[in-house]
Amino acid sequence: MPSNRRSGAPDKAFATGGDGQAAHWEQMNTVLPLLNDTGLPPGSPGPDRLPDSAREGLATTPFGLYVHVPFCATRCGYCDFNTYTSDELGPGANRSEYAGTAIAELELAARTLGPDLPTVSTVFVGGGTPTLLPADDLVAVLAGVRELFPVAPGVEVTTEANPETVSPASLSRLREGGFTRVSLGMQSAAPHVLAALDRRHTPGRAVEAAHEARAAGFEHVNLDLIYGTPGESDADWAASLDAVLASPVDHVSAYALIVEEGTRLARRVRRGELPMPDDDVLADRYEQADATLRTAGFEWYEVSNWATSDAARCRHNELYWANANWWGVGPGAHSHVGGLRWWNVKHPAAYADRLALGQSPAQDAELLDEIDRALEAVMLGLRLRDGLPLTALTDTGRSRAAGAVADGLLDAAAHAAGRAVLTDRGRLLADAVVRDLTD
Repeated sequence: MPSNRRSGAPDKAFATGGDGQAAHWEQMNTVLPLLNDTGLPPGSPGPDRLPDSAREGLATTPFGLYVHVPFCATRCGYCDFNTYTSDELGPGANRSEYAGTAIAELELAARTLGPDLPTVSTVFVGGGTPTLLPADDLVAVLAGVRELFPVAPGVEVTTEANPETVSPASLSRLREGGFTRVSLGMQSAAPHVLAALDRRHTPGRAVEAAHEARAAGFEHVNLDLIYGTPGESDADWAASLDAVLASPVDHVSAYALIVEEGTRLARRVRRGELPMPDDDVLADRYEQADATLRTAGFEWYEVSNWATSDAARCRHNELYWANANWWGVGPGAHSHVGGLRWWNVKHPAAYADRLALGQSPAQDAELLDEIDRALEAVMLGLRLRDGLPLTALTDTGRSRAAGAVADGLLDAAAHAAGRAVLTDRGRLLADAVVRDLTD
């Protein structure tokens, strides 16, 4: 069973205010070999290339679109997402033409998935910093979605935003153009913590932007927090939570800082300039966030996400956690349709070049078998408030689940009712519990 040592907080899997699909698949991808017996050669999930198995039920199951905007004004020291500053772009890629390039991939998606197109229930524009593009460009991409795909009534349309890149005018334009939800990367309310993370906004700007979003008519607003930054004190974290509660948001995501190899933060830690985040401190921060948010009327529905109501949940991320179908548009974006997964070339110039030539921007692909899909369903489902049915586990997994109940990691009442649901303590050891139930 997982160690009884109080160790850390849930790992970063999805952040609705700083999320990108690369972060998800670094955590959740099972690194399967590429399979070439599906009619899908490497790099070519283009028209007429989807195997029949991936098309089954496509038109009648929930479907999402993710649009990756890979541009940032500066690179944050902790970030390893597929993003580029203007100095890193090089020739062949620029912001001014990106909306048209993204629409070209949407056209490819419609050709590939047709003729019986799935109905789009969620759209999520992430990055990078989507709001470095003019609001009109983001609205144009959304208009492309509506022109090419059937769209469900009440579709959820989210954009991520850095607080310093939005204004009352830009938020109003996004809302008028059909966006329904905005996710703001607050990270912290402490100036020195923001400085350590290389964030550019002032401490009060995120909350101010949340008020502006509400005034613009956004029904759903998220603030994204990071805890465990070197130099962050208990008082700093409490102040960040207090600032969130003073805002008009209905959703909060909070993730432990991860020191990713290859980042500026990792180099500073390696040189001894900054300490590694302490596991026990991370656990304390998580418990403090959960208690504070619950008292204020927020309930957790995924290990690192809280909402004031079911309507306030991020439905797009729920598609990911349910291992549903989505198409990822943009450099480095990942897609998943019927157990078939592929991912695009990373650099914006290479991405644009392929689409300009009428080629798919996909780099590689893999087809998951039933065992792999069942494994991922456990890995994702156990992080949810409702957990998953015990029947989703193997015989060994069900036996170990009984042990996890005895260790206080799975809820006894839920287990008796046939489900595996994490306890509060189990959430602190979520990854270890998943490993134990799936090994």
